[in-house]
Amino acid sequence: MKTRLTELLGTRYPIIQGGMQNVGYAELASAVSNAGALGIITGLTQPTPEDLAREIARCQEMTDQPFGVNLTLLPTIKPVPYEEYARAIVESGVKIVETAGRSPEPFMALFNEHGVKVIHKCTSVRHSLKAQSLGCAAVSVDGFECAGHPGEDDVTNLVLLPAAAKVLDIPMVASGGIGTGAQMAACLALGADGINMGTRFMATKEAPIHDNIKRAIVEGSERDTALVYRPLRNTARVYKNKVAERVNEIEREAGKDMKFELISDLVAGAKGKVALKEGDVDYGIWTSGMVQGLIDAIPSCDELVASIIEECTATIRQRLVSLLD
Repeated sequence: MKTRLTELLGTRYPIIQGGMQNVGYAELASAVSNAGALGIITGLTQPTPEDLAREIARCQEMTDQPFGVNLTLLPTIKPVPYEEYARAIVESGVKIVETAGRSPEPFMALFNEHGVKVIHKCTSVRHSLKAQSLGCAAVSVDGFECAGHPGEDDVTNLVLLPAAAKVLDIPMVASGGIGTGAQMAACLALGADGINMGTRFMATKEAPIHDNIKRAIVEGSERDTALVYRPLRNTARVYKNKVAERVNEIEREAGKDMKFELISDLVAGAKGKVALKEGDVDYGIWTSGMVQGLIDAIPSCDELVASIIEECTATIRQRLVSLLD
């Protein structure tokens, strides 16, 4: 399958594995890349830039196919040496970076100097246009259905994708709520050049998280997610567990007086990491998107990518073309 995205990335298929905190390790990224898609290592999952360099080297030993690194630029309690992480990426020879959160503008000169192609994740048309003006090679447009941070506009992909496609010149990746080949066909019809999947790749054999988490995703419906941090205007979609429900209770009770300090212990990243690793679904906050309602199996990455492409092709040829007969 050839699109502007496969030409940009050098992959067989226009599918990207989203960068996910405490999930995007070399095991998953290499398996996705070996399947013909683009695997992504999550940069800030690694404690230090030196650790990231070692993880990249480990992935390079596990695949000879293209893969990228996610660098999420968000406000944090503890300052992050983003410049050092960016340098670890380019000095390791990685040529594809997925950025998210704040604008990648401070790092574009460094990335351009080393021939790195930047794909910036955006939750709105205006942010997509800004990324294009900065020289990003592509944008990954995130609809409200997505896991993680969907922005504050609450626009779903059925509207957001064609709105962005209408004004963009660079390749556009559809992201958020996608987990089937039929959805991929729909995204291509709406103007996307490929898709990005996060939650769907969590429920694969190679995903380095506990089987309890994978089963929770399979058993969860599209209604089993929660939106937290809305009063703080830093909305995140997470799996609806006991912690998320308690956070929502505190947010309702606090009203206009809501402060992050009221929930900081509950949502600590360390607890979410433990939940993913040890399989206690209710131990901490962890992200999962509405697409979990469409996930009913835990295949290998190779099986998943093959099935997505097969279903996408069949949907276009058998369903859509047949409507014109």
